[in-house]
Amino acid sequence: MHVDRLAHYIRGGRPPGAARTYPGCRDRQLPSRSVPLELPGALYFATRSPVWRGGRAFYDPGADGRVLARAHLISTGQFADIAAQEMYRDPGADLDLGEVLRTGRATLGEGRYETLVHAGWLEGRPVLTFTAPWRMDEVDWTAPSAAYLRHLAEGLREAGAWDDRAVTAYLAACPGTAGLWTEGAVAQLLAE
Repeated sequence: MHVDRLAHYIRGGRPPGAARTYPGCRDRQLPSRSVPLELPGALYFATRSPVWRGGRAFYDPGADGRVLARAHLISTGQFADIAAQEMYRDPGADLDLGEVLRTGRATLGEGRYETLVHAGWLEGRPVLTFTAPWRMDEVDWTAPSAAYLRHLAEGLREAGAWDDRAVTAYLAACPGTAGLWTEGAVAQLLAE
């Protein structure tokens, strides 16, 4: 959600607080537009990221609720390269998006971030993302690290559609943060 974080996937490099350096995309141009949007479903945190040393964010489009998000206008090649980097693969191969555009979902593997989701349309363009193949009630939830949660919070705030209070309340209520990260603790991350 955070443009600075996304820039490390596109241009390469290591985001602050991360334990991994990303190779970047073939096309290193930053998004021509980024807009806030709300998606049906739920954001939850599960598994453990060796990069962030805490729970990873996943999207369950079938869950009840709403997800605060950002849509970044990038090329299909950039989407493929970003997805590859999240799957710990080398960027450089295009993805066949036919199945996800036809059915709303395409599974590339069993691991986290190996399931493509077509979450809707925005100005005539598909809203695509990737997530895990499981539903949020099929996995144990794991609290995210402070650095990771800060990136998400800053990205939502940066979108301009939600104030700090809405962002902190939203993130503190997600499965994986609820009861572990209070609204005050998330607000403190934004203040740092």
